[in-house]
Amino acid sequence: MSRVLVPLAQGCEELEAVTVIDLLRRAGIEVITAGLDEQPVTASRGVRLLPDTSVDQILNDEFDMIVLPGGLPGADHLASDERIIRLLKRHAEHGHYTTAICAAPKVLARAGLLSNKKATSYPGVLDALNLEDVEITHAAVEVDNRVITSKGPGTAMDFALTLIETLEGKATRERVEQQLCRPSTSST
Repeated sequence: MSRVLVPLAQGCEELEAVTVIDLLRRAGIEVITAGLDEQPVTASRGVRLLPDTSVDQILNDEFDMIVLPGGLPGADHLASDERIIRLLKRHAEHGHYTTAICAAPKVLARAGLLSNKKATSYPGVLDALNLEDVEITHAAVEVDNRVITSKGPGTAMDFALTLIETLEGKATRERVEQQLCRPSTSST
């Protein structure tokens, strides 16, 4: 079974965090949520989230994937947390997936993980960083080897389903997607 870490920072985007956590768990993936401290997380729209543990408790654990929810100031808190930067770098060095949505791709950029990659983010977030060696796209979800990025709250479900397919295969993605009663892209 795949194991995924979702760090939760104060001010994260709850729609992105909860969608990823929920859909990955529906796929049978072990998801560990970790707060930057021992407190409940108050997300950007006031929803309170209770992480499973704290980042300090999982610093030496291995995960198949790290998923960073966006939102502000949540993504800024992730970007300024040296523990998160070290975790991302170590997991990338070990060949694991590092992923982010909305404003959080800037955390991957700070960790040096977007160099010579294609990436997407909430409009303007990556552009503001003047990253000369990153090809910024406007895709809903961008997959470049072991780095996966996505645009924002409206793409959270597509992002989560892409993560499921990446870790568990297309059949698992299709099973989870069918249970969601999503409209077919061919429907009118």
